Amino acid sequence: MTVLSPDTVLSILSAPNTVIAVVGATDNQRKFGYAIYRDLKRKGYKAYAVNPNRTSVDGDPAYPDLARLPGKPDLVNFVVPPEVTLSVLKQCLDLGLKNVWLQPGAESPEVLEFLSAHGFNYLVNTCIMVESRIKRLT
Repeated sequence: MTVLSPDTVLSILSAPNTVIAVVGATDNQRKFGYAIYRDLKRKGYKAYAVNPNRTSVDGDPAYPDLARLPGKPDLVNFVVPPEVTLSVLKQCLDLGLKNVWLQPGAESPEVLEFLSAHGFNYLVNTCIMVESRIKRLT
């Protein structure tokens, strides 16, 4: 089992040209996928919106799944319910995307078991908006 330490995650966030796929990105202002996607872009990250129910998010193309992204993300951020997380994690495994960040509420015992069983690097129960703010200030 590999759990990313905050320092390792921050090193991914501070790497030049970091690309983050936001699973659950949306234009619905009542959802965290709205705030997180825009926050990462505002901080200068290249972000891909992944949402099968949208064609665009914040004026950017939205992709129905990770396989259709135009490039490989360095980190996949999950802002979706655990059952969706588990489904997309299986896609991550197939695509070799092993660095994942689960926003609070995206995890479950089954999700954590899957992550551990398949050797993912992961972080749970902390918000990428907070951690990236801290990193950008240092």
